[in-house]
Amino acid sequence: MHNKLIGLFDSGVGGLTVLKALKNTLPNENYIYLGDTARLPYGTKSKETIIRYALQCTEKLMEYDLKILVVACNTVSSIALPYIKDKYPHIEVIGVVEPGAEAACNETKNNIIAVLATESTIKGKAYENAILKIKPTATVIGKACPLFVGMAEEGIIKGELAEAMAKHYLHEILLKTQKPDTIVLGCTHFPLLKEAIQHIVGNAIHLVDSAQTTAQKVQKLLKEKKLSLDVTLPHATMHFLTTDDVAKFKAIGEPFLGISLDKSNVELVDL
Repeated sequence: MHNKLIGLFDSGVGGLTVLKALKNTLPNENYIYLGDTARLPYGTKSKETIIRYALQCTEKLMEYDLKILVVACNTVSSIALPYIKDKYPHIEVIGVVEPGAEAACNETKNNIIAVLATESTIKGKAYENAILKIKPTATVIGKACPLFVGMAEEGIIKGELAEAMAKHYLHEILLKTQKPDTIVLGCTHFPLLKEAIQHIVGNAIHLVDSAQTTAQKVQKLLKEKKLSLDVTLPHATMHFLTTDDVAKFKAIGEPFLGISLDKSNVELVDL
C-alpha cells in the first residue's frame, strides 16, 4: 500500500495547485493527475452533469494502483463527493472544501468569512454549510468569480487587469460595514491570482488557499492509516492524464505546478 499512487483529478489544470502543495508537503510520494480539459469548466454545468463527469474521472483513475484519491476541484468537492465515496467505499477520498473551511474557521477573528468560487460552488453553498457546521455563529459571504478561471488559464494573474477584475468582484464585499477578515479562495485556479486579490483587499484580510490545507489533511490521513512513504525514493514520480491537447495541457499547466512538464509524461485519454 505504501508504494501505491496518490490520485488527483480536476476539470482542468487548476487542481495542479493542489498537486504542487502535495508535492511540497509529501515529496517522496508518487502521483497521478487527471485533468478533464476537454469538458471544462465544470463550474457552469448542471449538478447531474458534474456528478457524471466526476464519476467518469474517478473510474479512469481507479484503473491505476491508488492508495488515496484527492478531488482537486472545488466544484466536484461541493457537489459530487458523496457520490464518489458511495461508489468507491474501499478507498479514502478527500475533497478540498472541508480543509479550506476548517482553515478559514481557525483563522477568522471576527467570524465573518468570504468565499470566492465558481457559480456552482456558491449556489450549492458547500463552503457555507461546511463553515457553519464548524462555527455556527459565523457569517459567510459567497461571491461567484467565474472570470477568474479563464484569467488564470490565460496567465492574466498579475498587474492592472487582474487587479481590476479582483476589485470588480470584491467591491461590494469591501464596502460592507462589517468586512470579512478571512477570504477563502474556493477554486483551485484562484491561488494564481492571490497576489492581485491580496493587493485589493489589503494585508489585514487573510487569504485561505485550500490547496495547502488539503495537502496537510492528506499528510495527516496517510500517517493515521500508516500509508506514508517515510524513506526518500529516488524515483518518486508524477504522471499526467488529459482529455484534450497534450501540448496545451503542458503550456497552461506549468504555471500552476510551478515546474516544467515533460510532454512524454502527459498522456491523452478518453473518458
